Amino acid sequence: MSSRIKFFQEAIKNIKTLGTVTPSSRFLSKRMLKEIDFAKAEVIVELGGGNGAITKYILKNLSPKSTLVCFEINDNFYNQLQTLEHPQLIVLKASAANIILELQKLNFTKVDYIISSLPLTIIPDEVSDEILKKSFKILINNGTFIQYQYSLTYFKKLKNVFKESISLDFEPLNIPPAFIYRCKKVE
Repeated sequence: MSSRIKFFQEAIKNIKTLGTVTPSSRFLSKRMLKEIDFAKAEVIVELGGGNGAITKYILKNLSPKSTLVCFEINDNFYNQLQTLEHPQLIVLKASAANIILELQKLNFTKVDYIISSLPLTIIPDEVSDEILKKSFKILINNGTFIQYQYSLTYFKKLKNVFKESISLDFEPLNIPPAFIYRCKKVE
């Protein structure tokens, strides 16, 4: 069975937590990652790795000294990510709301980039607010939080945390087309 069919089946069962019925396209993956300096990044975090569509692109570009920590709470997607068996990949079955605690357990106190596929618009406000605040806190200065969404409704919430340091991009070659927010931590 193809990975797209598996993703669709899982999405239908869990539409209220996944927020989509198709995995991210290669075009969205490439556009999300285009500004990452993989040569300098030591720790990259992925929130909501799903079936690994974006994870695989990150792993292809990691420098030998980098680590990718992927958070995934869905059992089936967690198991799919585990099958990637990459020496620089750590897959956690943990909520992104626990990002700081989980990273501290791994002896990481700061991260360079956070790539998020979380459906923030359908996550309860108190949880999504916590995820954003903790993500901001764990980023290095000038680190970047990269989030895609299918609408512009989340811009104000991101701006509340990241202030004026947000840029917006758009990827039409995804189902559905997606907006990409790049939020820099500037203190």
